[in-house]
Amino acid sequence: MRVTDRFSDRTSPRQQVADLYVACREGVYRSLITVGLDPARAQETAQDAFLRLYVQLRDGAEIENPRAWVYRVAHNIGVDTLSRDARESVMPDGFADSLASDHRSAEDELIGKEWTDRVQRAIRKLSTQQRLCLELRAEGLRYQEIAEVLQIRPSTVGEFLRRAIRQLRKWNLCDQDR
Repeated sequence: MRVTDRFSDRTSPRQQVADLYVACREGVYRSLITVGLDPARAQETAQDAFLRLYVQLRDGAEIENPRAWVYRVAHNIGVDTLSRDARESVMPDGFADSLASDHRSAEDELIGKEWTDRVQRAIRKLSTQQRLCLELRAEGLRYQEIAEVLQIRPSTVGEFLRRAIRQLRKWNLCDQDR
């Protein structure tokens, strides 16, 4: 079996998946939140994607990029779940707050919350594809990996990111003027 990425230095599929899980589980989880899953479902879906990777590797599958494979499988499971539930994709209000530091003054907290709220409003205005590309890029995936996850061309990823960044800058500046 040939697995070609930084998580392939061990021969045991269990160890490969364990290493990848430690490195990427939070990013996979956040990408599922961005897709629109609630936190419990996002956690369940992320675990399911890693379990599916383990089964594939254990059964001898040759996976060129396990990291991108997990993101793609998690994304597909999440989209299928949302389709079944007929839910809209939104970013939870507390998502960015969970990333904030606890070591700031009350004034800094208020300023940070206002900025976070402004960014969240702008992000909610983006298309689903633009949000997903931004989230996956923020997780460190390259354009090619994002393209594999979303099953689009790398040039399309670049275009989605370019448009998203342009819109975020525009909306962020518009909100500051109000």
